[in-house]
Amino acid sequence: MSLRINLEVKVNVLCIRLEGELDHHTAEILRNDVHATLEKENIKHIVLNLESLSFMDSSGLGVILGRYKHIKNLGGEMIVCAISPEVKRLFEMSGLFKIIRLETDETKALHTLGVA
Repeated sequence: MSLRINLEVKVNVLCIRLEGELDHHTAEILRNDVHATLEKENIKHIVLNLESLSFMDSSGLGVILGRYKHIKNLGGEMIVCAISPEVKRLFEMSGLFKIIRLETDETKALHTLGVA
């Protein structure tokens, strides 16, 4: 299975919705797509919706961590939402939840960033 990437800008928030598998085959595509959007738009925050992500490996974690660092350097925040139990376990084991907030759904994540 491949990765489907949906990027949507809401005010100053980049909503990233992923479907499929985020692995070493697809991580570079995601990195490039997000980078291009960050260069083109005035983005302050990222909401990462992983509701339909069925698999992620360490390459995926690396891409997410890189986007987190980029947005943090801009003074923004990254929020992960709607995460499957399998992917959530990977986040917990990697310690990413110590730096990235988890919300139950995209609407709640957007609300906490002041975009509703």
